Amino acid sequence: MAEIPDPNKLSAFIGVFLSLFELGGKLWGFGSKVMRGFSSEGMYEVLNYESVLEILDKNGKKAKFRKRMDVRYLQDNIIAFPDFGWADGEGPLEYKISPGVPVDRYKSGHRTYVVISLRENRKRGDTDEFNIEWQIKNGFLKKDAYWQTDISHKFDHFAVSLILPKERPPYNVFVEEANRKRRYSIR
Repeated sequence: MAEIPDPNKLSAFIGVFLSLFELGGKLWGFGSKVMRGFSSEGMYEVLNYESVLEILDKNGKKAKFRKRMDVRYLQDNIIAFPDFGWADGEGPLEYKISPGVPVDRYKSGHRTYVVISLRENRKRGDTDEFNIEWQIKNGFLKKDAYWQTDISHKFDHFAVSLILPKERPPYNVFVEEANRKRRYSIR
């Protein structure tokens, strides 16, 4: 006669099997991240970043900011792109971007965020070259005004330029790697 399995032992066996299966899934996910080098942790990576801040008058009442970013998407189904900026005074004013259309803007702390509709679905591996420009009004009136560029994504190359009126030379210029706690004086 066939032996009837003990329901308690069968239930325990199934519980252990499911726990091991769940653990295997978590290990697989972690292993996949290690194999990718944690590069897919964000929506995109910046391949190239170039920006120019131009103060247009010696009093700092008018300024123009331009940036160009080459971006590679790290996920499928991307339909929007985030941008942000900040400045003392009024800005970003007269915001322009290509490609895409600004569809929303909001302030959070000292930053102004702009949500860009890409108007097409992007998939993993697609690239875009963003050209962005905005005006700043009354942003550099103080004697000790400063400009800061934050790059918070993986990147291959970046360049930051500052154009000042001849009558307004800089007192100090430096590059700081905040995460590495390094600071390099340029002037």
